[in-house]
Amino acid sequence: MASTPPICDFGWKARDFRLPATDGRIYGLGDLRGEKGTVLVFICNHCPYVIAITARLVRDAKDLQKAGFGVAAICSNDAAEYPEDSFANMKLFAAKNGFPFPYLHDESQKVARDYGAVCTPDFFGFDGRDGLQYRGRLDESRKEAVPGARRDLYEAMMEVARTGEGPRDQISAMGCSIKWKPGNW
Repeated sequence: MASTPPICDFGWKARDFRLPATDGRIYGLGDLRGEKGTVLVFICNHCPYVIAITARLVRDAKDLQKAGFGVAAICSNDAAEYPEDSFANMKLFAAKNGFPFPYLHDESQKVARDYGAVCTPDFFGFDGRDGLQYRGRLDESRKEAVPGARRDLYEAMMEVARTGEGPRDQISAMGCSIKWKPGNW
């Protein structure tokens, strides 16, 4: 089922966490933070919306990292009900797609709840002081790439780098709903 997150709550402060990543390390928010800010994206391995944007997400993540942003992805789906989103499969997905960023496993789903994540993909762009400045989409593509689509996430984060603030007009991401464990939402 497709879900759409709410629009940006400007200035909302990023919550800290400690999560294992597919590269064998444990990361907290401070380990991921870039000089200009941080981008966190909730994804999973099986969602057609995520699969459709993965190559462009990797491209934009590399460009954002060069511009001074930290980038990480988080999978919070219930792997018991959706085994394709297991930690072992996350490792395969990250390797297959050449992730240049940590891919974190939120097995308890606490981080997804703390952030109010709704769908996969769900993008959170923070400034250098951990204030939320972007809660929009990667670009206008949904389940299929739109040729020449404006790079909404990238352009918004470049605006954050220049001005310290994200654009006031943002279009929500759309994707599959987070697969919650029974009683977790």
